Amino acid sequence: MNIRFHKNFEKRYKGLPKKKKEKLKEKVSVFLKDEFDPILNNHSLKGKHAGYRSINVAGDLRAIYKREASKRIIFVTIDIHSNLYK
Repeated sequence: MNIRFHKNFEKRYKGLPKKKKEKLKEKVSVFLKDEFDPILNNHSLKGKHAGYRSINVAGDLRAIYKREASKRIIFVTIDIHSNLYK
């Protein structure tokens, strides 16, 4: 699986506290092994985010991604739930 990070994702990632960055690295590692591992709570999104999926990173922190091809994933953003789904 090939994972890319959108520039918006990278910008938001830089602003995260160190512990949240570490949690994200852990979750991406799990994601690479099994993107539907129950610990990720991977689910499809609706409405304006239709076609995207979300995984839980830590607490209220979510990462949104989209599958570009069968083996290509792009993480587009990361933020707390209330900021993502306004």
